[in-house]
Amino acid sequence: MRKYTEDHEWLEIDGNIATVGITEHATTQLGDLVYVELPDVDDEVSTGDEVVVIESVKAAGEVLAPCNGRIVEVNTALIDDAEIVSNTPESDGWLFKLQISDLSDIESMLDRDAYEKLI
Repeated sequence: MRKYTEDHEWLEIDGNIATVGITEHATTQLGDLVYVELPDVDDEVSTGDEVVVIESVKAAGEVLAPCNGRIVEVNTALIDDAEIVSNTPESDGWLFKLQISDLSDIESMLDRDAYEKLI
């Protein structure tokens, strides 16, 4: 199941694990990415916490925790090649995987149609 946030993040949810990345719209706004600072595995995060810092040729931005949980994996390929996020933001360019503490947190997130209307 795929969900979206108003902060232009996508979540691919499988059980209580969410793979999290930024949308194609977000990468378009940022431009070419040059650096991604990832969280540490086992970090506990709360909704709205800054989890990832992304730097581009245009600007720097942050990715916020879309819900409460624990980081269980990060996309280490991005350390050497941040452009993976620019090139394939909604697949290979994922940022981290989050074990969701409470699945009810995702109920208020957007589906694809609602996200398309937002942008």
